[in-house]
Amino acid sequence: MEPAPDASYRTLAYLGEIPTDRVKGIGAVTMGKLADAGVHSVAHLLMTPPRRYLDRSQMSAIGSAPIGEEITIAGTVTSFSRRRISRGRTMVEARVSDDTGKVRCVWFNPYIKLDEGEEVALSGKLETFKGSLQMKSPDVDRLNRNTTQKTGRVVPIYPKLANLKHYEVAQAVDNAVRRSVPIVEVVPATVLDEHNLVDRTFAFTSIHLPSDLSDVPPARRRLVFDEFLRIQMALRVRAYDDYESQAGVSNSVRGVLFDRYLAALPFSLTPDQESALEAITGDMAGPAPLHRLLQGEVGSGKTVVVIAAMLTSVESGHQAAVMAPTEVLATQHYLGTERSLRVAGLAPSEFADDAMGTVSLFEDPDAPDRPVRIGLFTSSRVSVNFTAGDVSREQGLAWLADGTIDIAFGTHALIQPDVDFHSLGITVVDEQHRFGVEQRVILRDRDSAQGVPDLLLMTATPIPRTFVMALYGDLEVSTIRTLPPGRMPTTTSAVPLQGAEPAVEDAIGEAVEAGRQVFVVCPLVEPSGKIEARSAVSEFTRLSDTLPDLRVELLHGQMKAEEKAEVMEGFRVGDIDVLVATTVIEVGIDVPNATLMVVWNAERFGLSQLHQLRGRVGRGAHAGTCLLVADDSTDDATTRIEAMVATNDGFELAEVDVEVRGAGTIFGSSQSGAGDLRFGDVLRDAELIELAAGVARSAVETDRQSDFVDKIMEEVHLFVGDRESWLAKS
Repeated sequence: MEPAPDASYRTLAYLGEIPTDRVKGIGAVTMGKLADAGVHSVAHLLMTPPRRYLDRSQMSAIGSAPIGEEITIAGTVTSFSRRRISRGRTMVEARVSDDTGKVRCVWFNPYIKLDEGEEVALSGKLETFKGSLQMKSPDVDRLNRNTTQKTGRVVPIYPKLANLKHYEVAQAVDNAVRRSVPIVEVVPATVLDEHNLVDRTFAFTSIHLPSDLSDVPPARRRLVFDEFLRIQMALRVRAYDDYESQAGVSNSVRGVLFDRYLAALPFSLTPDQESALEAITGDMAGPAPLHRLLQGEVGSGKTVVVIAAMLTSVESGHQAAVMAPTEVLATQHYLGTERSLRVAGLAPSEFADDAMGTVSLFEDPDAPDRPVRIGLFTSSRVSVNFTAGDVSREQGLAWLADGTIDIAFGTHALIQPDVDFHSLGITVVDEQHRFGVEQRVILRDRDSAQGVPDLLLMTATPIPRTFVMALYGDLEVSTIRTLPPGRMPTTTSAVPLQGAEPAVEDAIGEAVEAGRQVFVVCPLVEPSGKIEARSAVSEFTRLSDTLPDLRVELLHGQMKAEEKAEVMEGFRVGDIDVLVATTVIEVGIDVPNATLMVVWNAERFGLSQLHQLRGRVGRGAHAGTCLLVADDSTDDATTRIEAMVATNDGFELAEVDVEVRGAGTIFGSSQSGAGDLRFGDVLRDAELIELAAGVARSAVETDRQSDFVDKIMEEVHLFVGDRESWLAKS
């Protein structure tokens, strides 16, 4: 590899422009294999971490070397032979001895030739074979030859990349490191000194070519910090450019709508709800747009906080929009809000012409001129709370554009090109992890003379604290952990899959006899010849036959929207005893009389899904029960089911879920985890995530245009930017 024209150019970003075939020993074929593994440049080679190390700096005498451990021995070759064995294979055998003993070494299909009398070092595991010492396929250093010597030093062991062997990867990285250093430092010396971080040259040299194992931890710490710094810098730059430097809509009025709504609640807000609402409305009243994530336990009362925030925007003269990933969830939000407004006396009292005028429907003279008007927009229907029956999409869009509709609920239908708001003040995105970054910000990016609308992301999927820092460094975060007073935890039991029907039917019968309702969830809609799992259609048929006295209905995502809405309304008002469904009811369904949740083939669901499903029951005056019917034949399934039985704490389950399933990828439209981290680990490296977040925040707030910020953003684009269009705006 040719060096940079000047050492001052040798930054990591510069090395990212040098293709791998410029490294000694890498030709076109190897370059292609590396590209298949995502290694396109010298910088990517440097960012390929060893998976472990062998300390070959200490020699063992053959006669006293431990059996079964990785060791290095040295001696003289006393014999060498090669012979053909079965199926055309070749075996090479060498005898090596020192003053304390001798060892037999064997290799299969090797490219190796040793001379008798030659001095060699062997690294591998020692074993006994027919009473003698033996090593299978040891690494060999020919001590009297001019070769790359592995003996006498710490040797990194790399994972296989594409079709490359670990030693081929090691050779490529070794050559890349030796020709790349010294690497120009881009993090200010004050930051390195304050946080006890080594420089990049030491870090890359010591992670790949350590002179001693004690050099590896500080090297790794620096490279992990750099990884999280890139992530945090990208998030902070995006937050600054899109929100903090922009003028937001003025949402500062907390008056009669806000007060009436909270006063009509049949309970007092929990401290967590009060804290979240204070933080959200405080941000809404500030000069910059709200940019916050509201996360909370299932049933913790996030919706109450969100409705109060939206009423603040409406009372300030603007509109609110709620975007949900499914029609069922959007409809439930619409119906639930409509009921809450009616209880508070804030909804139209009847469907009448004067509801469209300016005549007050409130007795209180200090009340607003008209009630709060809300609308539902999905791909199949448009409905409003001030006119009987559904309306045309054209009429609904006209009311949205002229400000007649105060709060709009919908799916992706809300972000279509023909949707215009009169004055959008706040956007709420529910179950935000189901939307890509671009989808979440379409509503925010609508032109508005009033300023950039507030954005509140909402999730009922608890997220581990370290993931919050890693994934949402551009957001402020409010968390609701405590459940409302009187909400009892749901009792969860595991039921073996084999022969589970009688136990399930008995539990359903007891619940319905007590006047309660039941969810039965299956992983499939229809029976499958490829997947052995319960389907909703077959279970609906089975329960209808075996429990003929009960009112059993079916719900799944392939049904027409009108059918789904009719079934859900029937279940909500108590006309249905047992609802057999898929995970379409996973979130947003609030039926207080439902107390039993049965999940068939629970081993096929992730922990977050199971926790969400369990949260659909026990939401009223009676405690809930969850039966997980599962095949626990795999360790992962057993771990998930045991965790569900052991705790109702969603945040604790989220930690277990990450450990079982892995972290996923930090960047990506789903933002589901951190599998693309090369050195860092989101759970293990919390301290470094927090450190990187603080450094990035300080740098951007001090000087967004600084050389430090620019250089780190160059590295962001190098390692992740090509895959994320939203980074192109940074």
